[in-house]
Amino acid sequence: EIPDQTHSPMAVSPSVLGKVLEVFERNFRDRGELGASISIWWDGAELVSAGHGWCEREKSRAWTTGTLVPVYSATKTPAAATLLMALESRGLSENTLVSEVWPDFPVADARFRHLLSHQCGLPILDQKVSIFEHAEVVKAIEKQAPAWFLEPEHGYHPRTYGALTDEPVRRLTGKTLGEYWREAIAGPLNLDFWIGLPEKEWPRVARLYPGKAGNDSLADAFYKHLTTSGTFTRRAFSSPRGLHAIHEMNEPQAWAAGLPALGGVGTASALAKFYQAAIGSIPSPLSPSIRHALATPQRTGDDLVLLRPTTFTCGAQLDPLDESGRKIRQIYGPSLAAFGHPGAGGSHGLADPATGISFAYVMNQMDLSVMPGVKCLEMVDALFSEC
Repeated sequence: EIPDQTHSPMAVSPSVLGKVLEVFERNFRDRGELGASISIWWDGAELVSAGHGWCEREKSRAWTTGTLVPVYSATKTPAAATLLMALESRGLSENTLVSEVWPDFPVADARFRHLLSHQCGLPILDQKVSIFEHAEVVKAIEKQAPAWFLEPEHGYHPRTYGALTDEPVRRLTGKTLGEYWREAIAGPLNLDFWIGLPEKEWPRVARLYPGKAGNDSLADAFYKHLTTSGTFTRRAFSSPRGLHAIHEMNEPQAWAAGLPALGGVGTASALAKFYQAAIGSIPSPLSPSIRHALATPQRTGDDLVLLRPTTFTCGAQLDPLDESGRKIRQIYGPSLAAFGHPGAGGSHGLADPATGISFAYVMNQMDLSVMPGVKCLEMVDALFSEC
């Protein structure tokens, strides 16, 4: 159950905010940060909105809190919320069979809660199709034999998640997921976050720079499998084809395509505000049932793609627990109820229903990691240091 929101002002005391800003500044001084923003909200108010640095190495554009940047998989939770809203608009829910909306879906017994929590066994497509060709990706999904059949297995769908969420929204609303996101959620909440960036906003986008492998990355089993041809992990991160290199994400085609798995472009303030809506701290179109679906664990265990324990809700992640019920990592802070979603290279968004805090971090100097790195995690630790 999601805990009642009885919040302590100590959770966001000036000293806490000061600690977070100290880490933010240290990242530029000591850790090679180029341009970045953070946003902290609490109980419906934005307490911190900080942006600093440069949009490119040539230092021709200063980074501000209004700078837009691609956030990769941090797009997935907004995308999931959009699908949940489309379902609700038709009197359906996460418990509806996917086949009721998408008759040719290849997992007959799958419900939307399985699809949204990476349980359908469709992270890999045998057919070689382009990520930009939605109709062709859908055909490939329909012909794909699942790698597993629901429980007890699960594995992150890094790229196919886009079409898996987009196609039902199109069938339910007649609009792309990005269009429906703007109409049903982003527009009403005035969010500067786009799944399909219009041309007039292109000049605001910062340039991304790839990270370099450190000793920790090279020793990580996930990274070894990601960089080894033919592995399950490598194939999952290659299906569908396209947008594998960072320089491709710096092209307007990537921003405008509206790819729900990895194509979101926005500000830290917008992402953190979305998470305020996700925990009911601000008035929003997200109903209690949708917020419950976003926050409630659906599947936990060893992830066949990420090669580490993961816990998924209908579109977000929680920190997995050990046998004693303690967190094995704290990407989302100490609260057992906190949830969110990272993006490749370091971007991050989260919400904690227990404290009413939401947080987002976006940047353009990426780390070589599928999970948030030290630049972000030290800020998360500082944010919850007095909770």
